[in-house]
Amino acid sequence: MERYDHLYDVAENAQVRFFGFVTERTRHDFGIVYTNKFYGKPLVICMQTGQSTLLGSEDAVNPEYLKKIFRLDCSDEAEMLSHFFQEHLPSLPFEENQY
Repeated sequence: MERYDHLYDVAENAQVRFFGFVTERTRHDFGIVYTNKFYGKPLVICMQTGQSTLLGSEDAVNPEYLKKIFRLDCSDEAEMLSHFFQEHLPSLPFEENQY
């Protein structure tokens, strides 16, 4: 049996928010899990594809990143999601040495 180093095992009550909306091209359903871990970045989950990422509003300014992570076909959709996440995700100060 392989040995592993235990890093953490933390339970926390997290706030979860679900967003569903439609655009001219497609429907979007996201779950956003707000947590104190991972530098405070929320875990954003596409409920349709299961794709997920840690995402802060400062990360959401990059539509090409969103297009890749959430496997979007259209740059316009990525741009729209960029604006949406910038409005709905917290802006976080950088905390050095969290881990």
